[in-house]
Amino acid sequence: MEFPDALNALAQKVHNQREAIQTEEATKNAFIMPFISSVLGYDVFDPLEVVPEYTADVGIKRGEKIDYAIMRDGEVQMLVECKTGTNGLKIEHASQLFRYFAVTNARIAVLTNGRLYHFFTDLDAPNRMDEKPFLVLDLLDIDESLVDELRKLSKDSFDLESVISAAGELKYIGELKRAIGEQFRTPSDDWSRLFISQVYDGAITQRVRDQFTPLVKKAAAQFLNDQVNERLKAALRGGTYATEEAPTTVTSQDPSAEDLDRDTEIETTLEELEAYQIVKAIACSDVKPQRVSQRDSKSYFAILLDDNNRKPIARLHFNSKKQKYIGLLDGDKVETKYPIDGLEDIYEFASPIREAVARYK
Repeated sequence: MEFPDALNALAQKVHNQREAIQTEEATKNAFIMPFISSVLGYDVFDPLEVVPEYTADVGIKRGEKIDYAIMRDGEVQMLVECKTGTNGLKIEHASQLFRYFAVTNARIAVLTNGRLYHFFTDLDAPNRMDEKPFLVLDLLDIDESLVDELRKLSKDSFDLESVISAAGELKYIGELKRAIGEQFRTPSDDWSRLFISQVYDGAITQRVRDQFTPLVKKAAAQFLNDQVNERLKAALRGGTYATEEAPTTVTSQDPSAEDLDRDTEIETTLEELEAYQIVKAIACSDVKPQRVSQRDSKSYFAILLDDNNRKPIARLHFNSKKQKYIGLLDGDKVETKYPIDGLEDIYEFASPIREAVARYK
């Protein structure tokens, strides 16, 4: 299995089984050992490659064990510390990693709960593990730009020097992306003031900030939406996957052209765009990604095949502050709305989403 396919297969496993995993041992068996073996390609049953419960006595700390040590040529290359999948990851969970990193030859330390993988090295001081990871992998939201770097830690493509040399850039790019994303979601006063000063000539008083801050947030969301649309349009213009219009019967459930026309009252949110990417990822198991598009409207956010409002894949009803819904349509274009508590719930509707795509193929 190719590296990206193995990574995506494990991601699907984590999504399907994470609710049933309640202990650290279960997390290791279900998620972390498959990551080491299926994704990175090391033989977890060969002690020359993977040593479970690795012991390296540290000062007065005797008999402590690290969950896994990954070996190459008789030397420790990576240390892996596991936590239960029910908990998040904090630097406080990495105390053993800090100690073991200093007394082994390892240059890579991994803290994981089966879903999240935090990769550390020693950028700040030699032989001392950094407090911040240089690479963060979330199996429920894989950043495709990190896949090639992660591949360099696999058995077949191991390139430690390349990983270390790129670690500094990866670390700060990752932190900057997270900081920028947070500003798009919740603009700070400094962020808002920066953009307000570009368009407003007067003194930026509290009243002006209160007036413009919601506009900055709305403009940021619309900018991201426009960027996504432009990339999809460019892909469609350059693509070679022409499709024939399948005959459909327009019913009262079809979205009207007026409803899907954009106007200044429509606000596309980051949450809608993130949900769109999830639906698109599901649909792309059956069609090329450039065939899946979106249109926002006053009533709902529509996800379409071939940018055709007669080929709805799903609808997002996210306007209510109390409850969000995903709308799915049957063969007669009759919509049923299902409540969701979070974006990850969309994965539970993967089958009907793929069925909708299959109807139009």
